[in-house]
Amino acid sequence: MRALILGAGLAALATPALATELILSSTDVKSGSPMAISQVFNSFGCTGQNISPALSWSGEPAGTMSFAITMYDPDAPTGSGWWHWTVFNIPVSVHSLPAGAGSEGSKGLPAGAEQGRTDFGFSHYGGPCPPVGDHAHHYEITVYALKVDKLPLDGTASGAAVGFNLHSNTLATAKIVGRYGRSK
Repeated sequence: MRALILGAGLAALATPALATELILSSTDVKSGSPMAISQVFNSFGCTGQNISPALSWSGEPAGTMSFAITMYDPDAPTGSGWWHWTVFNIPVSVHSLPAGAGSEGSKGLPAGAEQGRTDFGFSHYGGPCPPVGDHAHHYEITVYALKVDKLPLDGTASGAAVGFNLHSNTLATAKIVGRYGRSK
């Protein structure tokens, strides 16, 4: 879109800077829809395959130096939610993760990327597994465009520690919210 700017008796055409918007997409998780059994946890009475979803993103703002991904359940009956997955120090040149990249034993993460400790107590993807009979929980999968190339964390970092570091280093975010529930 062009705007006409008048000044000093002369007319000039100016083109406003195009705003970019960080966008997250997935072939495995559709926002607002139930998550597939392939993403569901395989323990605590859940019988899923515990495969991290395929994700891709684009439109990061200028100054982005790395990315991070989290999956968080704000509905968990803990008083503080539940961290299902954190991945950080994803190089700025990477714009997707294949299905299973964050799963136990996978070699699918890019060099330099690190997974933090989930609330399950391990450092890899842990899928949805809400209590039986509870309402369908929301699983917020978020990509973060960061202004630093690395967070000062390792695989022992809790979700809260990762979240704290993300909060102070985020330029932009995009989110997909999947749902999952287990009936009685």
